[in-house]
Amino acid sequence: MALVKALRGHWQLILITSVVFALWQTPVFTPLKILIVFLHEISHALAVWLTGGEVVSISLSPQQGGLTMARGGNVFIILSAGYVGSLLIGVLVFLIALRSKADSVLMSLLGVITLLIAAFYIREWFGLGFSVGLGVLMLVSARYLPHSINDLALRVIGLTSMIYVPFDIFSDTIARSGERSDAYMLAERFGGATVMWGGMWLLISLAVIGLCLRYGLGKQSNIRKAEFVGGA
Repeated sequence: MALVKALRGHWQLILITSVVFALWQTPVFTPLKILIVFLHEISHALAVWLTGGEVVSISLSPQQGGLTMARGGNVFIILSAGYVGSLLIGVLVFLIALRSKADSVLMSLLGVITLLIAAFYIREWFGLGFSVGLGVLMLVSARYLPHSINDLALRVIGLTSMIYVPFDIFSDTIARSGERSDAYMLAERFGGATVMWGGMWLLISLAVIGLCLRYGLGKQSNIRKAEFVGGA
């Protein structure tokens, strides 16, 4: 009975999750993957600013790679912020979309932040084109598309960012522990093994996702049909 209620109350999120997993390795989701890499790099940048450092540049590549160059700041917090920060951004976006009517406001805010980062910190052509295009698309969506479409888009962004983090952690720090990653650099600077730092982040990410879903979903999360038809 509880399972039936969960399916009825959250079938849209279950469907979104299923589609994401089914199409994740196809080109369809490449822009979304690069967006999540962008959130990862923004998280590094936020950690730099919050710990008194200076962000020099942010890079994105078509191969879904990213790099934040900085001077100063707390190295431990900066290196740890990529996965944890993008996870928390995903949780925040997901919960705001799920539990508020501020979808257009949030979409506008994300668009403005994206354009500001593009203007001040992105220098190479691919990253600049991607971030400017994304920022403009977000502003257009917030201005001209109905609440329900912005709500759905933010749910996809938030949910995908949350889901992607533990898989990315496992891939970067456990399955390929010998490659240079945030956890590899932490191990170099502060000791321990890449797998240790990756395993710790993996446990934290799973715990945060579990808490978000348990206490954030409520009994019903579906977007009502009336909202797609044109409700506010």
